Amino acid sequence: MASSTPLIMRIMALSINTARRAGVIIRDVLKQGDLGIVDKGQNDPQTEADRSAERCIIASLSKKFPSIKIIGEEGGTDLNVCEDWLVNELNESFLEHSCPAAWQDAQPEDFVIWVDPLDGTAEYTQGFVDHVTVLIGIAIKNSAVGGIIHQPFYQQASGELGRTIWGLKGLGTGGFTPVDPPKDEFIITTTRSHSNALHQKAVDVFNASKVIKVGGAGYKVLQLLEGKAHAYVFATPGCKKWDTCAPEAVLEANGGTLTNINGDHYEYHANVEHVNRRGVLASVGSNHKELVVKIPLEVRQTVGNKL
Repeated sequence: MASSTPLIMRIMALSINTARRAGVIIRDVLKQGDLGIVDKGQNDPQTEADRSAERCIIASLSKKFPSIKIIGEEGGTDLNVCEDWLVNELNESFLEHSCPAAWQDAQPEDFVIWVDPLDGTAEYTQGFVDHVTVLIGIAIKNSAVGGIIHQPFYQQASGELGRTIWGLKGLGTGGFTPVDPPKDEFIITTTRSHSNALHQKAVDVFNASKVIKVGGAGYKVLQLLEGKAHAYVFATPGCKKWDTCAPEAVLEANGGTLTNINGDHYEYHANVEHVNRRGVLASVGSNHKELVVKIPLEVRQTVGNKL
């Protein structure tokens, strides 16, 4: 691919194909039966699929873009991977799109790539594989700009496994058909494993017609994109920048909003704290500020101050 193609487009195009390859690795580990589980903390397991998928992603991206900062959930990564795990081909169908003017001149030092190789690990180990996603988020100058959400276990109508959704601010989204949520209801999606009293108070205040509890930030944002929920409420500091960078970029490329529970966007520069201390609030439509105000002031002032 000619070097004249803007860097953001080349990164996105390689990330799409790399996420798919990581998805195959995740399915292969599950087939083999031994997940190689290591407990990193309460409700925070790590498996061989997490480790191997991250090696695949970071080795592939690092080889093609050696001067770009990449931060992965699983920390230090051995880049000496087998050739079969190295992805070199860019996604040609993505490169048919035109680069938004805002990102055409972005330089390597402007970028940070945030990688969650297997979002929803607890659900993966428990058999809820539809919750599992591979997340590759691309930040430019502190802001989440591009993202890939790959679902390794999504069943296509053709019978093929896997679906890759992408979003780039200023360009839009691809890989799926967005659906508006029902107009006569208000549905919330939220955590199935990290709740507490303050979080529950934030959820309850919306008096939702339905509350969908699922795992993984990527899968929760997919509930919004597919019209299954109006808002994603997570009033606890339980996720990290690699959980939200890609989902934020994809959701906002589609017209939604993802912030902390005070309505402020997170920063994604290389030296930022990894923990999202003030939770997550995501929504579709134009009423995001109204949702922020609805969360009790006690919750908004307290969440994040207890760490």
